[in-house]
Amino acid sequence: QVQLVESGGGLVQAGGSLRLSCAASGRTVSSSRMGWFRQAPGKEREFVAAIRRSAITTYYADSVKGRFTISRDNAKNTVNLQMNTLKPEDTAVYYCAAGFAPLRATVTSPREYDYWGQGTQVTVSS
Repeated sequence: QVQLVESGGGLVQAGGSLRLSCAASGRTVSSSRMGWFRQAPGKEREFVAAIRRSAITTYYADSVKGRFTISRDNAKNTVNLQMNTLKPEDTAVYYCAAGFAPLRATVTSPREYDYWGQGTQVTVSS
């Protein structure tokens, strides 16, 4: 079992920055792909960013590319999401996820992740 706990959410003005962190416990996540997803009220959960276990290969949704950066520290069992130039449309609950099973399709699919955190709220005011 893996427990994921997100932190770092909050209220920020448009153009500001936040850094989300995801701490894993119960099992090392160094061999897993890690992802960030978000869900706004009334919308489906959507992919934000992912990072392979090597920490070299990263993926981003087009809507956040160039503004968000995902990183991981396997020694600390953590994954971070640096969010810059935030926009009101970035407002959502952000979830951290870990996937251990062999990838079957694409890292952008929630089905490729086995464990999820409880989420952290990010609110961007205009």
